[in-house]
Amino acid sequence: MEDFRRTYLQLCQEGGLDPQESLLVQIQQNRVQGTRLDLSGQNLTLETCSVLARVLQRDQVFTEVLLSDCMLSEEGAKVLLSGLMDNQTVKTLNLKGNNLRSGGAEVLGKLLSRNRTLQRLLLEWNGLGVLEETFSLLCDGLACNSVLTRLDLRNNQVSHQGAVELGLALRRNTALQELDLRWNNVGLLGGRALLEALNQNQSLVQLEMAGNNVPSDTMRALEQAAGHNSDRRSVQRENRSRSLVLSKEIQTLREEKGRQFLSLMETIDRQRDDMGRSSRSTSIHMGQLQEALNERKSAVNSLTAKLQMAEAALALSEQKNQSLGELLTREKEEKEEQKETQSRLRSKDQEDAANREGKLLREIHNLTENNGQLRNKAEELEIRSKSQQQQIFELKQEVTNSTAELKMRLAQAEDRLESEKRRSKQALEDVDGLRQKEVEHLNRHLQESERVLQERIFKLEGQRLQLEEELSRTKAAAVTERAEAEEELGRVRAQARLQEQEQQAAAEEKLRSQRCRFQELQLQNNQQKQNINDLQARISRQNNETDALRRRHEELQQELAGKDQEQLAAVSRAKLELQEQLAQLQAETAAQAVLRSKVSALERELRGLSSDHQEALLDQQSQRKSLQEKLRLKELEIQRMKEDQNQRGALLQGAVLAYVQGGPLGAHGPP
Repeated sequence: MEDFRRTYLQLCQEGGLDPQESLLVQIQQNRVQGTRLDLSGQNLTLETCSVLARVLQRDQVFTEVLLSDCMLSEEGAKVLLSGLMDNQTVKTLNLKGNNLRSGGAEVLGKLLSRNRTLQRLLLEWNGLGVLEETFSLLCDGLACNSVLTRLDLRNNQVSHQGAVELGLALRRNTALQELDLRWNNVGLLGGRALLEALNQNQSLVQLEMAGNNVPSDTMRALEQAAGHNSDRRSVQRENRSRSLVLSKEIQTLREEKGRQFLSLMETIDRQRDDMGRSSRSTSIHMGQLQEALNERKSAVNSLTAKLQMAEAALALSEQKNQSLGELLTREKEEKEEQKETQSRLRSKDQEDAANREGKLLREIHNLTENNGQLRNKAEELEIRSKSQQQQIFELKQEVTNSTAELKMRLAQAEDRLESEKRRSKQALEDVDGLRQKEVEHLNRHLQESERVLQERIFKLEGQRLQLEEELSRTKAAAVTERAEAEEELGRVRAQARLQEQEQQAAAEEKLRSQRCRFQELQLQNNQQKQNINDLQARISRQNNETDALRRRHEELQQELAGKDQEQLAAVSRAKLELQEQLAQLQAETAAQAVLRSKVSALERELRGLSSDHQEALLDQQSQRKSLQEKLRLKELEIQRMKEDQNQRGALLQGAVLAYVQGGPLGAHGPP
């Protein structure tokens, strides 16, 4: 405290500032206690804030800074928070009731993005959420932060857009555990955004949302998501502790196995040493026996002269030699059998140890697999609960969206119906007016064209009558002339019969002249026929023109009828569209009913899954108890194995000692 006071006075003197006496009095009254700086309720000016920022930046001894209700200005808050950006000791910062707004939110965002020690930030009774742009900067800093565990934003005027930004930050943040948003204006959209963020965030375990106009189902979903996070954290802690306990137990088992293996190897080495000593003693006995045999052989060689006298002794010595040889062979066979039995026992002990070790390893592997299966089952249950919550949320959102869309489409359809009615009515009136005008115009045009055509027809009829009269006259003249020519020809022929020789030339000349005249008449007749054909062609063209005019008149009438039909078809199509829209609305209402039934079914399924989850947790607890019981039984079995091995080692040691001390060589001794 004294160091802080001296630093504060020194910085005031360096900056030429007048230190506040009330602040010094508060410092002297133990408001600064150890690593806790409490300046709540003090009116901190900009100069004081700059000095405090330099103090906090220079003397990094405080872990808790309380600056609630200090009436900080925007500039003072910026200066003070800039001094805390590089601080590495402050873990708790209380800025309650300082009316921090846009500037404070921006500096707090920078503080959260740079500071790596601050764990608790209390910002109650401020206005950080007034401007959404600056509040988004605070959320960006929170997204980058990895050490803050508690954030208090009560009464900060956070809107639904601010809650959306906060949800985006929570999706990236992995350290925040407690968030207090009471008495803001988050609303339905903000609650949904926070719910979507909690579906991805796994660190937030406590979320306070009272007084935010959030629906009760969204509040329950948020509480369930936070509860799932807390359950997940507790399960992770429990699994971590179980894994640590199991790893420790496995390590102890491995150490115990190592010790047992070392003890077994020591016993085997001792047995080998004992066998080596026994083999050396037997070799010594064999050497002594060999020496005795050599002595006997020398005695036999020296007593060859007394062979006849010592036959009985020689026979006895031969019998003794045979008995000794048999004893040697029996001893060798017994040694070989003992070696084989010892090797069998050793191999059997090694196999038993290997089997026990494999059995323990298999049991450990089974335990780890069971633990992994339980962990996978818990993760699957969590994933299923998450997916079902997401499905419920999506279905609810789809229901709300579909209802809103149906209402909007219904309003649009009604507006379109009214506009179509007005437009069709206006179009019908316009079409009726145009049709009447076109009909009047066409009637006038048709009357005029009919009058002109009738005049032209009358003229053509007169011309046709004149031409027919001329044709009839020419035909009559030709007939009369032909009749006259035929009569004259008869007379000529009669005269020719009478005066063939005299008048033949005259008759031929007259005949030629008649033929020329006949050709001329035929030419005139052909010309008349050509004129008649031309007149007929002109008449046909006139008829074609009249037919074309009639067809045009019929086409115009058909067009008018088609327009009327089109208007009727448009009206009928509008009616059909309205009927289809009504059918769609009815189908969508039916789909909404189906969706409601699905939502209720999913809620029932969620309740069933929660009960299944609880049963799975109970099963996990029972499995944990069974695993603990198995571990206890394994420990007892290991203890029994230790005792059996000790007993077996003692028996083996006793057998070896008995063999060494009371064997055949020890019993009989050298001969």
